[in-house]
Amino acid sequence: MKKSRIFIAGHKGMVGSALVRILQKQDVDLIIKEKKEINLLNQNDVQNFFKNEKIDQVYLSAAKVGGIYANNIYPAEFIYENLTIQTNIIHSAFSNGVKKLLFLGSSCIYPKRTQQPMQEEELLTGKLEPTNEPYAIAKIAGIKMCDSYNRQYGKSHEIDYRSVMPTNLYGKGDNYHAKNSHVIPGLIGKFHQAKINNESQVVVWGSGTAKREFLFVDDMADACIYIMNLKANNYYSCIKPNNHINIGSGEEFTIKELAIIIKDVVEYKGDIKFDPTKPDGSPRKLMDSSRINKLGWYSKVVLKEGLSKTYREFLNL
Repeated sequence: MKKSRIFIAGHKGMVGSALVRILQKQDVDLIIKEKKEINLLNQNDVQNFFKNEKIDQVYLSAAKVGGIYANNIYPAEFIYENLTIQTNIIHSAFSNGVKKLLFLGSSCIYPKRTQQPMQEEELLTGKLEPTNEPYAIAKIAGIKMCDSYNRQYGKSHEIDYRSVMPTNLYGKGDNYHAKNSHVIPGLIGKFHQAKINNESQVVVWGSGTAKREFLFVDDMADACIYIMNLKANNYYSCIKPNNHINIGSGEEFTIKELAIIIKDVVEYKGDIKFDPTKPDGSPRKLMDSSRINKLGWYSKVVLKEGLSKTYREFLNL
C-alpha cells in the first residue's frame, strides 16, 4: 500500500517540529524542506514544489509569530508574510491535487471582549485585540480561505481543508528572544538569567491579573494529527456551522500564577515585581474546547509538568 506523502510547512517551528517528532514514528512519507530549498513567500517556488512532490496531505504550520512587542513593532511583516505564506500554500495545494490540508490559526482570531470560554461561533463578532490585529486578520483570512475552497471545490475536487485554533502554546522549539518571545519562553529566559546573575528581582510586564490558557506543544501536534485523520462526517457534523475547531487544555492561570510556577521550576530565589505601565493584552483568553473533547481528544500534559520539560530543554540550548 502506498504511503501517504505528508508535507509539513514550517517544520522547524515549535508546532512543526512537534509534528515531525510524532509523524516520523508513523508509516508515512514525510516531506520537509529548508528555507534555502523553498521560499514560501515566492509563489512560483511554492507552485513548482507542489507540482513536483505529488503531496497527499499538508500541515500548514509555517508562520511569522511573536509576542506583544514583536506584533507592535513589526505589524507590516506580520500581516504580509502570514497572508502570503498561507495563500501560496493553500492555493498551490489545491491546484496540484492535494485532498487534505490542516491550517493552524491562533486564539487571537477572537474578539478582545468576547465571552469566555471563547466558542468557535464568536469569530468576527467584535473588535480584535489591537496589539496583534494584523496577525489575527491574516489568520482569519486563512480560515476563510480553507472554508471558501471547501465550499466551492469540496464535492467537485474531493478536498477537505480544515482549520484548528490552538490556545497559547509552549514547549520544545519555542522562541526565547528577550523581546520577541511569547509569555512562557520570555519568563523562563528572564527567571533563568536572574538566577544566573543572582539578581534580587524579576520584572514582569503588566499587572499580573490577565488570565491565560496554555497547551504543551506535543499535545497540540497530537491534536492536529487526530483532527486530520477524523472521518469527514464525524468532524463536520460536530463543528457546524463553523469550519474551524478550538484546541486547548481547558485550564487557565493568571500571569501572576504562571510567574510563580516558573519561578519555582527555575528555582529562582528572588522576588517578582509586576509593571502595570506595560500592556496586559486581552484580559482573559480561555478556549471552549468542548467540540474537540466531544470528538474524543483531550490534552494530557499538565502545566507544571510541561514547564519542567520545557526548562530542561531550554538548559540544553
